[in-house]
Amino acid sequence: MDLGLRGKKALITGASKGIGRACAEVLAKEGCELVLLARSKTDLEAAAERIKSEHGVAVRILPLDLAESGAADTLAAFSPESEILINNAGAIPGGTLEAIDEGRWRKAWDLKVFGTINTTRRFYALMREKGRGVIINIIGAAGENPDADYIAGSAGNASLMAFTRALGGAAAKDGLRVLGINPGPVLTDRLKTLLRQRAESRFGDPERWLEMLRSFPFGRAAKPEEIAFMAAFLASDLSAYTTGSIVTIDGGASSRRSAL
Repeated sequence: MDLGLRGKKALITGASKGIGRACAEVLAKEGCELVLLARSKTDLEAAAERIKSEHGVAVRILPLDLAESGAADTLAAFSPESEILINNAGAIPGGTLEAIDEGRWRKAWDLKVFGTINTTRRFYALMREKGRGVIINIIGAAGENPDADYIAGSAGNASLMAFTRALGGAAAKDGLRVLGINPGPVLTDRLKTLLRQRAESRFGDPERWLEMLRSFPFGRAAKPEEIAFMAAFLASDLSAYTTGSIVTIDGGASSRRSAL
């Protein structure tokens, strides 16, 4: 399916690996010109070279930590022409209230929560001047299905869900759209590390991590590209009447609830 995105200028944060990298690959295949942001220059360079060689699109990179004060301003100055913004940077650590102290909590939220909010603030203003643009926030299903063992992430994701719905509900008056995607478990390096840790704890053998997937919907985690395909569709005019919405992609896990 041609999504009509050829020539669009897309900016993706957290773009060197995982879901962000998959979003970059899918949008490049659709013909978008890309700006990729992550903290690792080496990883960004590798991603950019592969995308340019495979898809023949323009790719620029910016190594930057969005947790730093003023980072969103630096990014906006680097890529003010962006028509699509995918906020994907940030990973909040797992753990209970007792395990996640104030320092770790604030550090994680500075990147994931405030990084998304600050970047959205700057690019929403730029897009509003042009009367067009789409912002997609990659959030996380724990925001709607909170877990005490992932309390900082659950609370942060719930905050970003409210932020996305509030801004997206008002965006139409400015000719813009703001949306969210809530992925469940996605088979990224981060998830593999977590599953190896749990396999070590449960079986005494981290190499048995694949067995941990058996309890997941369909017996597997989502593929990064399954999230990226949805992001590309939402960014396109085929989804032009969609704003203020959040799409959950977790194999139905958030809907498996019981009254008992």
